[in-house]
Amino acid sequence: MKSINRIPELVAEMKELSQLDLVVGVPVDDEFLQMIARVNENGLTLRAKHNYLTIPTAAANGRKAKDIPGLFRPKGKMVLAVADKSSHNGIKVMFVLKESVRIPPRPFIRFTYNHYKDDWQSLMRRQVGLLMDGKATARSVMNALGRQISNDIKRTIKQMQSPRNAPLTVARKGFDDPLIDTGKLIGSITWKIERKS
Repeated sequence: MKSINRIPELVAEMKELSQLDLVVGVPVDDEFLQMIARVNENGLTLRAKHNYLTIPTAAANGRKAKDIPGLFRPKGKMVLAVADKSSHNGIKVMFVLKESVRIPPRPFIRFTYNHYKDDWQSLMRRQVGLLMDGKATARSVMNALGRQISNDIKRTIKQMQSPRNAPLTVARKGFDDPLIDTGKLIGSITWKIERKS
């Protein structure tokens, strides 16, 4: 039986693997989602630049204060409203005025890393074993790891329920899921393979 020398192929794939980096999470070229991820990881206190922050209620329906005609501040109230004859008090609150708002940390990336890193190391060992058996390549190893890490981050986003959303946020969103609003954040979680510089 003829023997096959796979050592040069194995050496080449191991060298390739050592030259690759895996980037997992929010796309680095999306500044808005990067900001959302950082705020959730670390928390943030927002302070009004002028007088007050305008925190939208569900009635604002995604509009900004400048887009709502007839908006006014009722005397003695910390809200912006519009006249509404159907309401018991004659107004419909569109925004709540606050000097500052604290967004608590919801460290979904750190949590995922701390809870799944041992699983990722085990997966990497299994994948390198497949590579050595000729059943995987450097890129397929990295793709398997990226897929798993990405899925684990998404699982954390779906499952993280604490700290809860503020009541005003729940009313605006229509549900209480701290890391999910439009689905854009969770939908953006992916991975890419880069060559080390």
